[in-house]
Amino acid sequence: MLENINDPAQIRDLNTAQLQELCAELREYIIACCAENPGHIGASLGAVEIAVAIHKVFDTPNDKVVWDVGHQAYAHKILTGRREAFKQNRKYHGISGFPRRDESPYDAFGTGHSSTSISAALGMAVAAQAQGRHEHVIAVIGDGAMTGGLAFEGLNNAGSLNADLLVILNDNQISIDKNIGALHNYLLKVTTAERYNRLKKSVWDRMGAGRPRAWLQKQVKNLKRSLNRTSTEALSLFDSLGFRYFGPVDGNDIGTMTYMLGRLKDIPGPKLLHVVTVKGKGYAPAEEDQTVWHAPGTFDVETGRRTGRKPAAAKFQEVFGTTLLDLARTDERIVGITPAMATGCSMNILQKEMPERVFDVGIAEQHAVTFSAGLAAEGMLPFCNIYSSFSQRAYDNVIHDVALQNLKVILCLDRGGLVGEDGATHHGAFDLAAFRPVPNLTLCAPYDEAELRNLMYSATQDGYGPTVIRYPRGCGRGATWHDTPFSYIEPGTAVKRHEGSGIALISIGAAGVMGAEAVARASSQDGIEVLHYDMRFLKPLDMAAMEDACTRAKCIITLEDGSCTGGLYSAAAEFIAARGLGCTLVGLGIPDRFIEQGTPAQLYAECGFDANSVYRTILAQKI
Repeated sequence: MLENINDPAQIRDLNTAQLQELCAELREYIIACCAENPGHIGASLGAVEIAVAIHKVFDTPNDKVVWDVGHQAYAHKILTGRREAFKQNRKYHGISGFPRRDESPYDAFGTGHSSTSISAALGMAVAAQAQGRHEHVIAVIGDGAMTGGLAFEGLNNAGSLNADLLVILNDNQISIDKNIGALHNYLLKVTTAERYNRLKKSVWDRMGAGRPRAWLQKQVKNLKRSLNRTSTEALSLFDSLGFRYFGPVDGNDIGTMTYMLGRLKDIPGPKLLHVVTVKGKGYAPAEEDQTVWHAPGTFDVETGRRTGRKPAAAKFQEVFGTTLLDLARTDERIVGITPAMATGCSMNILQKEMPERVFDVGIAEQHAVTFSAGLAAEGMLPFCNIYSSFSQRAYDNVIHDVALQNLKVILCLDRGGLVGEDGATHHGAFDLAAFRPVPNLTLCAPYDEAELRNLMYSATQDGYGPTVIRYPRGCGRGATWHDTPFSYIEPGTAVKRHEGSGIALISIGAAGVMGAEAVARASSQDGIEVLHYDMRFLKPLDMAAMEDACTRAKCIITLEDGSCTGGLYSAAAEFIAARGLGCTLVGLGIPDRFIEQGTPAQLYAECGFDANSVYRTILAQKI
């Protein structure tokens, strides 16, 4: 059936049995494709029926659907003319792993970071109303994403505007790790309230008896009143925000989903349908270990055995997690804060041994930073770990709540630089440039695993205030780091990696490893000795190293896995201009545009700062 569907209109005449068959085929196709071409499989398997039901009931793309994050949107992509293209999902020059407006008219809004769907969908609903268009607008958001403050801001505004908006709350109790917090507990009580479920089933069964609309609407109102009396907790939150609440219902039952959406389609105003699904639904390994199967890499379909190669060197994330535990063992002030990324950033290593010292605050980056500031204000030593691209949301909090008050928060930005197949929404391109102007911050990036470990240790010492440590996704260069004594690194001190003159390479972070490879090649093959400084710190900048480079070299090449605009390149340009030096300056890094998905190696080459590109740049300056 699936191989003949190229447009959602083709499923609108299918009966329930045919829709069930289609859902089964979608799951098989997603599993088969993701086994060879890794992606976010668990969430999309759980949301198959949601996608099919939406396109069955609503007139997409005239009606708009906004998928929060996009991890749950694979079935949506396959049904909307991208079945064959899905085989190149997340690949270089392939389709994005997330919804994109420029990829398909069915992708109403681009989503990569969580909790944006309700605000975006509300804007669309209000725009349609203002322009006299009758459109249905649907936001699909997970219960994990609902912990983000932006989701609540959208809900609050939607209730006051009385816009015609449907929010589908996809409740599977997990984002990457198990969801926690008050909202999680609230939804769990709703879904397990026996009296509420009996009452809900009775009324919805009566609504299916074919009576006139006025009677049906009256029953809905009576349901709300009775539930407010008999199960106040079940409705009070969403009712208080101005939403008409429906559910919970089985989100993996296609008959129930199409029935419910059909009934809700013509009810005006803001409404929320609470559906309960299973992450990884239909594939036993993904159901059994939902954290691993959020994004498992390649795997064997029959056995579920993951087939990815074991890395030769430790991941920076492993170094962070192990070092944090080592530091916490020696300093009782140290605590870890993560916005729902304990496993991804390896803070689960500390969490396993000292659970009382780790605070998973949910998908709430702004809160994570200000919560850390509060901890620091009362004498704790918080390590707040946020993915670089996600930290953009907390920029004001870093400035206002941490830096302005000079509070000692150690902000560890994971996934700095080009992260690979997740693409433009997830690249950590702007952190160095964004935080460089902020007073009181120490801003650094380690060259390798050992430098990350020692920077984490150094940041706990008296010579440091609020500190940002930025490091990449994936493996280091294989440096010795584990079970080694800590070594203090003075703020604003660079390391000379290679002696030379005439040409100087100034690098920051792990990109310097590619630079060192190019410098070694130029030395051995061409007899060109390039002076190479690993700056380590963008703030404070090592002025002595800069002076030495500009004195001994006519050409300065900067190298960074970040935006050249505002980053190390800009810092070097300011240094040279302020002193009226006559050096030529060449900047290698992420250019002034958004970079799409691909392997890191492909993207480094595209941006012109892989080892071969650095080598060619060196030769060009020599000529």
